[in-house]
Amino acid sequence: MESFLGQIQLFAFGFVPHGWRLCDGSSLPIAHNDAVFSLLGTTYGGDGSTNFALPNLKGKEPIPGLIYCVCVEGLYPMRD
Repeated sequence: MESFLGQIQLFAFGFVPHGWRLCDGSSLPIAHNDAVFSLLGTTYGGDGSTNFALPNLKGKEPIPGLIYCVCVEGLYPMRD
């Protein structure tokens, strides 16, 4: 199953899978993540010209030990 860019998923293991980033509010360069930036924009922070931020969901997990991650390598979601 291929994931969609920008998709947020809750994982029950203690590592971030390949193609995903931890939802910890970290900043990413737009130049290397332009497709994800086109979906998220500066909704979660960043200056919008060189960087943007991922959502920060740390501490929002329903059970301690789970992690929220956002897909940064996957399918671009198309609109109908």
